Amino acid sequence: MDCDVNTDRKALVPHRNAPLTETGRLRLARCVVEDGWPLRRAAERFQVSPTTARRWADRYRTLGEAGMADRSSCPHTSPRRTPGRTERRIINVRVLRRWGPARIAHLLRLVPSTVHRVLTRFGPARLTHLDRATGRVIRRYERRRPGELVHVDIKKLGNIPDGGGHKTLGRQAGRRTRSGAGYSYIHTAVDDHSRLAHSEILTDERKETATAFWARAQAFFAGVGITVERVLTDNGSCYKSRLWRDTLTAAGITHKRTRPYRPQTNGKVERLNRTLLDEWAYARPYRTETERREAFPRWLHTYNHHRGHTALAGKPPASRVPNLTGQYT
Repeated sequence: MDCDVNTDRKALVPHRNAPLTETGRLRLARCVVEDGWPLRRAAERFQVSPTTARRWADRYRTLGEAGMADRSSCPHTSPRRTPGRTERRIINVRVLRRWGPARIAHLLRLVPSTVHRVLTRFGPARLTHLDRATGRVIRRYERRRPGELVHVDIKKLGNIPDGGGHKTLGRQAGRRTRSGAGYSYIHTAVDDHSRLAHSEILTDERKETATAFWARAQAFFAGVGITVERVLTDNGSCYKSRLWRDTLTAAGITHKRTRPYRPQTNGKVERLNRTLLDEWAYARPYRTETERREAFPRWLHTYNHHRGHTALAGKPPASRVPNLTGQYT
């Protein structure tokens, strides 16, 4: 049986229902050892059992005041603990392959709960906190003021055919209506500090379209008092064009691009893309693409003004932008 790694740390804090604190134990022990009280009298006085009174008196005789502190409940020996060699194999697989407990257990022919317990004891970083390519812990950051950095990205989304897609008609019928529906391109800009977002559904991802979107996004941020200093994008062709570069340069904005094959660098807008898919695009079975698009502005307003954000202590992005009007409408 494995011992809880937090036992020693938890032992420093008395249990909420503990009858004695360290001070109370010391008083009890002194009554018995120094003042000569009978165990039963001391136990009755301090409302504990005679066995408990004997334990603290014996510890005081042996260790003095230091013996009044809590001790770890971890056993001195754990004959059923997972062997050290097996533990090292588990950790090596976790570090090298970045697998979860179930896959590691299958490879090493162990029980998943055993693997999970070993990983918990050694405390490696969660897989969600690691870069998939390098295995290093992702360094999370937040800019100190609005406009210091704005993340920009494009999400390609299949259109809903008239009459509904597979979510409305089922998989088989949905396949027959899918052809010819085309795609939409959701251009999004997210402020790093406040998470305030400006997003539009457009017809393509060409440089002219992306640049025109940014002009409107910049105007949106300027309208709420945010001066954009830097823009971060991926390495899409529209963001590598001269038109995009010249547009940002003319506005005095520095353009930064993510490292190739590292979408985590632009993680804030990537996370928003996933949120809008879950909470808007696939939130309910729309019957037409027009119906879904009509729901988008309302969803975006809710995201900016009312939806609590976990990175903002449950507050909406509007709470970090004092000049944003209509915050509670």
